Amino acid sequence: MMNNNYILRSIRYTYNYSDEKMLKIFSLGDFETTVEDIQNFLAKDDAENFQPLNDKKLAHFLNGLITLKRGPKEGEAPKAESQLNNNLILRKLKIALQLTDDDIVDIMKKVDLEFSKHEVNAFFRKPGHKHYRECKDQFLRNFLRALNTKK
Repeated sequence: MMNNNYILRSIRYTYNYSDEKMLKIFSLGDFETTVEDIQNFLAKDDAENFQPLNDKKLAHFLNGLITLKRGPKEGEAPKAESQLNNNLILRKLKIALQLTDDDIVDIMKKVDLEFSKHEVNAFFRKPGHKHYRECKDQFLRNFLRALNTKK
């Protein structure tokens, strides 16, 4: 699976979020952290202060991003998953950014990758469904890169 720190860095730089905004997003996802932790999560992988971001913390961040972009969900706040995969990360980004499958197809064209709506839809099926497709690192990496060109 992709590096969680890379995903966090991509989102931060795509939307030009400040440290304070990042703190707010984590907080909206029901996780309290510090500016120092944020800076350590965002540090290059070979930096001395680099701190790996585990799946649960990334899930808190993505849940907070959904709340930031779409507003709080009625009822109980979503629980952060302890394990993530690329399909779930892509789903959370799709929800947060209010994207349709067609939007994702269009976004991927920005990095010269052609996908059909049906291919994209397969990422959001339940595992075990005959049309389920695993979201590979390359797709998620290119999706994040393409988002940076979308703004």
